[in-house]
Amino acid sequence: MTTALQSNPAAPLVLRHDARSVATLTLNRPAALNALSSAMMTELQAAFDAIATDPAIHVVVIAGSGRAFCAGHDLKEIMADRRNETFRALLEQCARLMTSVVRLAKPVVARVHGIATAAGCQLVASCDLAVASTDARFATPGVNIGLFCSTPMVPLSRAVGRKHAMEMLLTGDAIDAATAHRMGLVNRVVAPAALDAAVAELASQIAAKSPLVLAIGKEAFYRQAEMDLDAAYAYAGEVMALNMLKRDAEEGIDAFIQKRPPIWEGR
Repeated sequence: MTTALQSNPAAPLVLRHDARSVATLTLNRPAALNALSSAMMTELQAAFDAIATDPAIHVVVIAGSGRAFCAGHDLKEIMADRRNETFRALLEQCARLMTSVVRLAKPVVARVHGIATAAGCQLVASCDLAVASTDARFATPGVNIGLFCSTPMVPLSRAVGRKHAMEMLLTGDAIDAATAHRMGLVNRVVAPAALDAAVAELASQIAAKSPLVLAIGKEAFYRQAEMDLDAAYAYAGEVMALNMLKRDAEEGIDAFIQKRPPIWEGR
């Protein structure tokens, strides 16, 4: 099922397609290289809010239409109203959206082709996983136009090593998909013709797991990453002990012992 999530029926900015427990959200401003206008972010936020309470969806894929994944914020929109309160509102909207990607209790996979720059690179770094085409390019080029990519820096510095992040932020240079893979920004790199199949295979593999366990694991991963070692072990131990009491853990272990596929109940 494909649906348009839009404020303007004549120009859908986000398309949603659901299949086999996977929701694909496609950014749909191809003429603007899918730049994140305020209206697009509103529609994308609405899609994430809806998916958060949709038990039929286990995994989300974010893709871009046309020649690019996402070219970042819409600079023409930014320059149209140069007031502090306007800038703050836009950045707060973007921060909420990126945080929603991380806090969604379902894994989110970026399907990247063409360019992913500035806030587009931020979106890739915010996703749990990323699969890139060999033609993909990544950059935080704000420094080149007098605007340091401070907000893209937040997920980028958490996704890759500090020196890699600083080099991207300070030079503004684009990196290719192979470099992004070596740095840990993306998980897999495939030929353009194989991108859809690779994303579908990864999403389907994850969607077949217990949705409850995926939610538990994703939340625990990000929470423990911000703790010191002792606190992380204490927290992770408590999470795992509670996980062991869930019906899906009992079913999964029984299925493993009995050498049969598990039947997940999501509880």
